[in-house]
Amino acid sequence: MKNTFSVRLIYHFYHNAVKAELKRRGFPKNTSRKIAKEHKIILDRAKDIGKSNLLSSYIMGSYFIALNRSTGRSAEENYEIFRDGLCASKLFHKIMGDADSYLDPKRIPARRQWSEDSHKRKYENDWVVDILPGNDEYDLGYDYHECGICKLCQDEGCPELAAYLCRMDYVLADIMNMKLVRTGTIAEGASCCDFRYSKPR
Repeated sequence: MKNTFSVRLIYHFYHNAVKAELKRRGFPKNTSRKIAKEHKIILDRAKDIGKSNLLSSYIMGSYFIALNRSTGRSAEENYEIFRDGLCASKLFHKIMGDADSYLDPKRIPARRQWSEDSHKRKYENDWVVDILPGNDEYDLGYDYHECGICKLCQDEGCPELAAYLCRMDYVLADIMNMKLVRTGTIAEGASCCDFRYSKPR
């Protein structure tokens, strides 16, 4: 895919957070260089998804694959490295924002447009999503019918890694002080990923 400014910015954000966590855990200094080299290889052959709303998630996927190929540790430990590195990043917390900003009803029109565009399937590896405005049970819902991370992991011959990144969704919801309810994910064999977000009640 194209190594645009946005792609580089997102990559450096993840890489800096993970580098700090690797240092805390006593990894050799060259580990981060191995990750950077492997990530470039993955990125060069990854299918482009344009200016997708979930570009950061796609790069999260490519970075997690590179992490797993570079540390010599299990996928579970690499997930913990990735999670703890992001959670320790003050910048990450600031970027994520809070429930009020994320669940603002004024964002629904743009999200509906995103959903409509996603169903055109302009980019093979992009997500396809339906937006569900809030009701008495939740404030915002997503039904993802196709997942870019699952597609990327499949392309890279490591479909089992996608499920670890599904777990990050709960971490992100906690950071934003939101409740996430989900009954299944594509990575774990469900027909869709049913996200239901709400403010704590």
